Amino acid sequence: MSAPLREALDNGPMTRFQWTAIGVCVLLNTLDGFDVLVMAFTGKTVSSEWNLNSGTLGLLLSCGLIGMAVGALLVAPWADRIGRKPVILGGLALAAAGMLLSAASQNWQQLGLLRIITGIGIGAVLASSNVIAGEFASRRWRGLAVSLNSTGYAVGATVGGLASVTLIDHFGWHSVFLAGGIATVVVIPVVMFLLPESLDFLITQRPPGALSRINNLARRMGHAELDSLPPAAAAHRLGAGFRLLLAPGLRRVTLVLWSAFFLVMAAFYFVTSWTPTLLVEAGLSSTQGLTGGTLLNLGGMFGTALLGVLAARYALVKVNRGYLFASGLLVVAFAVSTENLALAFGFGAVVGVAVNGCIAGLYALTPAIYDTRLRATGVGAAISVGRVGAIVAPTAAGWLLDAGWTPHALYIAVGVIFATAGLLLFFMQSGSRPAVTTADQAAATM
Repeated sequence: MSAPLREALDNGPMTRFQWTAIGVCVLLNTLDGFDVLVMAFTGKTVSSEWNLNSGTLGLLLSCGLIGMAVGALLVAPWADRIGRKPVILGGLALAAAGMLLSAASQNWQQLGLLRIITGIGIGAVLASSNVIAGEFASRRWRGLAVSLNSTGYAVGATVGGLASVTLIDHFGWHSVFLAGGIATVVVIPVVMFLLPESLDFLITQRPPGALSRINNLARRMGHAELDSLPPAAAAHRLGAGFRLLLAPGLRRVTLVLWSAFFLVMAAFYFVTSWTPTLLVEAGLSSTQGLTGGTLLNLGGMFGTALLGVLAARYALVKVNRGYLFASGLLVVAFAVSTENLALAFGFGAVVGVAVNGCIAGLYALTPAIYDTRLRATGVGAAISVGRVGAIVAPTAAGWLLDAGWTPHALYIAVGVIFATAGLLLFFMQSGSRPAVTTADQAAATM
C-alpha cells in the first residue's frame, strides 16, 4: 500500500466503516462455524437413517475438512490475484450450492462429495475474510479484529448446535443443511454491498478504476486521497507465491507457522471432537458428555475475544505463547478432573477459552507475517496445513484408543502438543515482518 495511506490506516482511529467491514467478516465466520460443523450436528441421525458404520461416518465428518484444506490451498491464493472480495463471493456461492444440494442427498456418497464441495467454498472464504479483517484494522486493533472472526466461528458452532436439535426433531436432518444453505445465500448480498475490497490489493494489483476505488475508500475512512498510484511492485505468477513462502527471507517463519498450525489444529480438533465421547467413557451420562462439549464452544467465545483484548496491549506472538502453554496445562487438568462433575464442567469451559484462543491467535498472527502480494496465499497455505492436522487427529485418537490408550493418556499427549507449539513460537520473529529480498522475488518468478 502507499506508505502515507498505510501509515494513516495503521495509526489512525478506527471508523464506523472499518468496523462494519470487520463485522461482515465476523458474520462470514459465524456462518462458516455452522456450515463446517453441520455434519457433526446431524451425524448421529444420518448414520441411523442410512445404517452407516463408524468408519463411514468418520469419513463423512472428514469430508468437509478435506474440502476446506483444498479451498484454502488452491482457491484462496487467487485472492492475491483477482481480489479478496470476488474470492469470498465465489466461495459463498459454492458453499451455498453444496449445502442446498446436501439437503437432497440420497446416500452417503452423494453427501460426502457435497461436503467436500461445501468445504472448498468455506476454505476460500475463511482465508480471505481473515485477510480483509486484518487489512482494515489499525495496528492497535488488528489482533482483536482477526480474533473476533474466530469468535464468530464459535458463535456459529454453538448456535448451530442448538438450532440443529430443534430442526432435526421437527423436520429431520435434511432441514439443517437447508437452513445453512439459505443462510449462506442471504449473506451473499450483504457481502456485495457492505464488504469493501482490500486497499492493499487495489494498490498492489491495480484492477480497472483502482485509483478511484482507493480514493473512495480513503474518504470513507477519513484519510487523504492519493493524487496518483505509487510505483508498481513486481508481480509474480500464482505458483510463484508458494515458492516465495519458502524463500530465504520467509522460510523459517513459514515453517514455524505451518508446524504450529498442524499441531494446534490437531490438538484442537481432538479436544472438540472427542471430549463428549471420552467424558461418557469416563463415567458421565450422554447428556452430561454433550453438555461438556457445549461448554467448550461457549468458552471459545470468551477465549477469542479475550485474546483480541490482550493483543491490543501486548505483542501478539507473546499472547499466543501464553495461550498455548495454558492450554497444555488445562487439558491435563481437565483429564484428571472427570471424576468430579462440577470440576469437569468448570475445567471444560476454561479449556474452551484456552484452546479456541490458540486458534484465534494463529489466525491473527499469520496475515501480519506476509506482505500484500502473498497474504492470502500465506494464510491459505497455513490453514491448509492445519486442516491436515485436523483430519488426522480424530482418526489417530481412535486408533490409539483401540490400541489400549486411556482417555487420560490421550489428553496428556494433547497437552504436550499444545506446549510444543508454544515452544515453536519462540523461533518466530516478533514485532516485524521478515523481508522478501529482491533476489528471492527474482528466484521465485523464474
